[in-house]
Amino acid sequence: MDVPYPEASARAAPAAAAAERDALQRSPFPPIAGYGFLSDREVGALVAPSGNVEWLCLPRPDDPSVFAAMLDRAAGGFRLGPADVAVPAGRRYLPGTMVLETTWQTRTGWLIVRDALTVGPWYSTERLKHYKRPPGDHEAEHCLLRTVKCVNGQVELALNCEPAFDYGRVEAQWEYTDLGYRQGIAKGRTADPALRLTTSLRLAFEGRSAHAYSTLTEGDSAFAALTWTDEPSPPLTFEEGADRMWRTGNYWREWINRGEFPDHPWRIFLQRSALTLKGLTYVPTGALLAASTTSLPETLGGERNWDYRYSWIRDSTFALWGLYTLGFDYFFYFIADACGEEDDLQPMYAVGGEAELEEHTLDHLSGYDGARPVRIGNAAYKQKQNDVWGSLLDSVYLHTRSRDHLEERVWPLLKRAV
Repeated sequence: MDVPYPEASARAAPAAAAAERDALQRSPFPPIAGYGFLSDREVGALVAPSGNVEWLCLPRPDDPSVFAAMLDRAAGGFRLGPADVAVPAGRRYLPGTMVLETTWQTRTGWLIVRDALTVGPWYSTERLKHYKRPPGDHEAEHCLLRTVKCVNGQVELALNCEPAFDYGRVEAQWEYTDLGYRQGIAKGRTADPALRLTTSLRLAFEGRSAHAYSTLTEGDSAFAALTWTDEPSPPLTFEEGADRMWRTGNYWREWINRGEFPDHPWRIFLQRSALTLKGLTYVPTGALLAASTTSLPETLGGERNWDYRYSWIRDSTFALWGLYTLGFDYFFYFIADACGEEDDLQPMYAVGGEAELEEHTLDHLSGYDGARPVRIGNAAYKQKQNDVWGSLLDSVYLHTRSRDHLEERVWPLLKRAV
């Protein structure tokens, strides 16, 4: 076998990286690192640089998608931004928050769009059956909120909301509500969540798409709110939407204030990492997702495309370690709930604690930049991975170090692990 010279290998690595960049530039799929991540601690959404929401699963993060354009350009998305510009002038998270801000420059003006999955004070009056942890002071509002402000000149604003239920297999059917042009409901099958789109723009429906166009001049504003439950009601004005956006940002800032971060240039990166871990939690049970997505390839065009929307014991332990190190309390009892009665431990569980994660392929989806197959479920739940026992003991150690006690119901599990 011919062995390349070291110089040749050194040249090959940058060449391969350049080829990968060229392939992405020619692809209709944005780079994976370019997606913005939104969370309300129950579901997560990914926003492409173009302003298109290309991933959202409802009502749980491991349920079927309503937007999945990141796995197939025809599998549903929700874009709000300038009609004639697709590359933003700048993007950032508002410091200390999970609120994404995108600044757009067009030939005639400037526009700022803010996106969030909103969080508000606890509003439910009935007991929520999916909550296994003690409810806190805040609750997900089940609302994808987008606010727009024209800050200079004049901009043509375009909205296109195109849901495709069940990973793109079910077309949405739109109908108006009693709010007329300002609100529409998208429905699929009985099992699919009904989506309510409320906006200050005037909506029109064409097939599975809801469209709106408007010319904004300096000082003008607009909003769009996509909700999937009846409670709480969606915002009806830009002012109400802006208030909820600010309230959501305040929730995240107040949470990050409870951490212990050094006065150091890396402080903002530590805070962003903590916010991302918190965003990957499923608060009703305390589960921590390995990722918010499925089937993003390990290598471009490859077949190692797995569903990571589940809670791995090993990953959860690492996250527990990281969050405790930064001064945060973190739910330990999801692990105890999921495996407390079992004689053995699985490597991972669903966010509700379910043990069976049957794996299937979605052959109708093209995959991210052609990476197939697209998978849902994960057959690794059947594997025997003995390191989970050590990970469990690590979790117990981290948990008790912060509290100096352990609930009685956890002792049988601890004894079996030892």
